[in-house]
Amino acid sequence: QVQLVESGGGLVQAGGSLRLSCAASGHTFSNYAIGWFRQAPGKERKFVAGINWSGERTFYTDHTKGRFTISRDNAKLTADLQMNSLNNEDTAVYYCAAAKEAWVSLSEYEYWGQGTQVTVSS
Repeated sequence: QVQLVESGGGLVQAGGSLRLSCAASGHTFSNYAIGWFRQAPGKERKFVAGINWSGERTFYTDHTKGRFTISRDNAKLTADLQMNSLNNEDTAVYYCAAAKEAWVSLSEYEYWGQGTQVTVSS
């Protein structure tokens, strides 16, 4: 079992940056792909970025590619999301999640953190 805890959210001005961190417990962290998702008020939870178990492969959406960077450190049991050039549309609760396979649907992520709020002000 993997337990995930996000941190690093907060209030930032448009154009600014934030770095989110996902801290995991459990010795099986390196067996899992990690995904970052976000959910804005009244909207569905959506995929933001993903990384495979080794960190060698990453995936982004059209909205985040070039602005966001996902990384992981299996020795430290962490997975980070560096977010640059933030805009109002990035305002949401951000979640990290773990799945046995990379690039799977949201429903196949087995473990979820509690989320961290990111608010971008104009």
